Amino acid sequence: MTADRFAPTPADRFSFGIWTVGWQGVDVFGPAVRPPMPADRAVRKLAELGAYGVNFHDNDVFDFDATDADRDKRIAEFRQALADTGLVVTTATTNLFSHPIFKEGAFTANDREVRRFALAKVMRNLDLAAELGASVYVCWGGREGAESGASKDVRAALARYKEAFDVLGQYVIDRGYSLRFAIEPKPNEPRGDILLPTAGHALAFINELEHPELVGINPEVGHEEMAGLNYARAISQALWHGKLFHIDLNGQNGPRYDQDLRFGAGNARGAFWVVDALEAGGYDGVVHFDFKPPRTEDDRGVWDSAAACMRNYLILREKVRAFRADPDVQQMLRDARVEQLAVPTLADGETWRDVAGFMPDIAALAERGMAFERLDQLALEHLYGVR
Repeated sequence: MTADRFAPTPADRFSFGIWTVGWQGVDVFGPAVRPPMPADRAVRKLAELGAYGVNFHDNDVFDFDATDADRDKRIAEFRQALADTGLVVTTATTNLFSHPIFKEGAFTANDREVRRFALAKVMRNLDLAAELGASVYVCWGGREGAESGASKDVRAALARYKEAFDVLGQYVIDRGYSLRFAIEPKPNEPRGDILLPTAGHALAFINELEHPELVGINPEVGHEEMAGLNYARAISQALWHGKLFHIDLNGQNGPRYDQDLRFGAGNARGAFWVVDALEAGGYDGVVHFDFKPPRTEDDRGVWDSAAACMRNYLILREKVRAFRADPDVQQMLRDARVEQLAVPTLADGETWRDVAGFMPDIAALAERGMAFERLDQLALEHLYGVR
């Protein structure tokens, strides 16, 4: 039997959040359609599918109000599943959004006691993340925002947000942990307007921190596209800044609610350019999927959709590589003069004086076509599978 070239292996470094396959299909219009899934079962099933690692919130493993004994038991079961399967913990995060205590924020809650509790909760889970070998700690501020103007002093909220990252950065330094933080931007939902809504907002915020070297970003396909933005451009800029610490891949159909479709569903053309950007940019982190199996699916459907995330990535990777290797594409890239953009506008030793008054053949440049349409059509033909 011929081997399936799109079958994932741990060498592909695919990872999933425990909360993805464990999502019970709850939404604002209906209750759960699937039973709770223990974290250790998620680990074992993902290993069977060929995954490399997992990411977890603290409360994916144990309940918010778990006793110390129950917490230890759940962690032991999770740890045993990792040991039995060889899956690794790539990243971790803290649930600062589900419990009613966080109904109007965590790091930026108006109530000072809530902010102090949020820091304590994160620090305890940082200890566990370090124990389990995570290298990146994702921070999603799902409740850090507002629906009305007067309820939140945005400048004070940003100061408190900065304070939280400064405290946590110092915590990992003092503890000697090899952990970096990755801010996950999102424009809206569950709050009307979330702080740090896009990759650009987060990158600007990082510059204000005491330890900016410890903090990068974790952009998500759906989150950027909810804002009408281009995810491939977001990760390319993050790579340029050296701040792409992690990625969340899923599918989305434009600026609507956060769909969390399996990767490759929704905006397939966008997914093609996402894989191309990761390949071209030299991203060397894990390829993480943050999707939700739809309410329509039973247990088998959960694993079908998880497997499809990995399969779709591998299909698109093959198409991207074929596109880049295509001689016709390479000629179109030359015709479009793409390589010229990498040449500095000023040569070594030149200054503004060397271009002051520069006058090319303006008429000829204005009339010259760029061949962008032919180049883009070749990309579509590779995506459509006819080349």
